[in-house]
Amino acid sequence: MRGRFVAIVGPSGVGKDSLIGYARARLETSGRVTFVRRVVTREADGGSEDHDSLDSAAFLDAESRGAFALSWQAHGLRYGLPIEFEQDLAAGRIVVANLSRGVIPALVRKYHETLVVSVTAQRDVIARRLAGRGRETAASIQQRLQRSVAEKLPPDTIEIDNSADLAIAGEQFVRLLSEVAGMVRA
Repeated sequence: MRGRFVAIVGPSGVGKDSLIGYARARLETSGRVTFVRRVVTREADGGSEDHDSLDSAAFLDAESRGAFALSWQAHGLRYGLPIEFEQDLAAGRIVVANLSRGVIPALVRKYHETLVVSVTAQRDVIARRLAGRGRETAASIQQRLQRSVAEKLPPDTIEIDNSADLAIAGEQFVRLLSEVAGMVRA
């Protein structure tokens, strides 16, 4: 039995990590769904993304040793997904991770059983969330909001709007993952 990779993508501030956390709290003990912690060359700040940190030299060393199934650069940082999640795929589990939209073509080439979930939110909601993180200036938030990313997403990408209360989009995401994992009927 082969598992399936579920990539959650979208611009900063749409609430990808919040959705992942919501789903993790409800599905992690099912034994059918696994949530991958990214490795990032940024210190964990406790208030946002749940990730492991490495400095740039340690990241490059780990990357050269084959520690990552996928790795990429974005926003001046390096990101990697530990290779160990492939054991979960081989065991038939659903593997969920937050990825950059730019790495989706490589992901789909490497893992054919991939479902992409694109998270969206209204522009004012994104601006408020980015400001609330306290990691960026007002000018850099405006630059993020203006940036247009050429999306190379598969045609079967599922979109979830996370503009309202987290529970609304969160329940949508949980139901989707449960269906993909075969825990409920579509």
